[in-house]
Amino acid sequence: MLDLDPQLTATLAVAACVAAAVLLLLVVLLALRTRRLVAEHRRAIDPKRGEDVISVLGRHEDTIQAIDRDVRALDARSGELRELVRGTVSQVGMVRYDAFEDMGGALSFSAALLDEHGDGIVISAINGRTETRCYAKPVTRRSSEHNLSVEEEAAIETAVRGGGMGEAPAPARRRRRSSP
Repeated sequence: MLDLDPQLTATLAVAACVAAAVLLLLVVLLALRTRRLVAEHRRAIDPKRGEDVISVLGRHEDTIQAIDRDVRALDARSGELRELVRGTVSQVGMVRYDAFEDMGGALSFSAALLDEHGDGIVISAINGRTETRCYAKPVTRRSSEHNLSVEEEAAIETAVRGGGMGEAPAPARRRRRSSP
């Protein structure tokens, strides 16, 4: 076996004890610092729950997945609603005019009620001194199988351009009362 000097052995034992004490002190300091950092980190993430980053990120991922599902469901529903709206009246145009030379005040009108495809109806009310006549004609793709008056065509064009009140046709183009 190895023969060691007792003084050398004592010196090595003291040096090993000092090294062990220094390392133990270092481990205790690092443990306290780590504990403090973890506590500060938890307070920074969620002071009420004391959660760590991993659990907070997991919760956020679950929330994002739920939002993604909701957005997909809303997108599907908006597509259904869009299809439904395509068949409803979305374009309205009206033209007021004097149907007869001896009548003023633009009491006659033609109104077009159309969907996105230009399908619907055009309604006209022609006001005279003693009577009012109303007509309704079906409209398909912005035209009709029935003869349309200039005012009815103007109402359809007004509806297609964005709706509202259109301009009455020029007097030379308007219908005239036929002479007996």
